[in-house]
Parts: sequence; structure tokens; C-alpha cells
Amino acid sequence: MAARPEPLKVLSVCGVGMGSSLMLRMTVEDVLKKMGVEAKVEATDVSSARGMQADVIVGQGMHTEAFEGKAPVVVAITNFMDKDALETQLTEAFKDQGWLE
Repeated sequence: MAARPEPLKVLSVCGVGMGSSLMLRMTVEDVLKKMGVEAKVEATDVSSARGMQADVIVGQGMHTEAFEGKAPVVVAITNFMDKDALETQLTEAFKDQGWLE
């Protein structure tokens, strides 16, 4: 199993970096806490995120396509408040990276 960075650096991304990225940040924080994963989650806009380093990027599909290959884990979400779906996506992505068994 690959060593997972601790804490994970996570970006919650939206087009402008205002309301929706902040809502998404809270959702991501809640899900990672439930999963027992230590992380620093930062809300940002697409333009700023392109120049930032991250272990995980979470955002709407129309924004995350630009980040494929720029972080080990890139997760496209459809509902900013659906914690169960996000947990499923993160768990699968972390297993793919060898960060979870």
C-alpha cells in the first residue's frame, strides 16, 4: 500500500471560488473526517487552482476535466451536498492510489 500524504492537501474548486467552493469544502471536510483522513481543505477558483499543488481536487465535472493528471486524485461531483456519493468516490479513488485497503 502506498503511503498517503498526511495531511492531504485538498482543493475544492468552483468557477469563481466563492459560495459553491466553500459549501463543497465543508462537505469534503465532513466526509474526510468521517473516513478518518487528516486533510487541509482549501476552497478556490479554477484559475487559482491551476497554479496550486494538491493531492486531491474535488469540483464539478466541467471544472475538474482541466485537472486530470495535475493531482493524484481528481473527483468530479454532481451534488455539492451529497456526502454519501462523495465518500464513495473518494474511497474508490484512494483505493486506486493505494491510500486505502
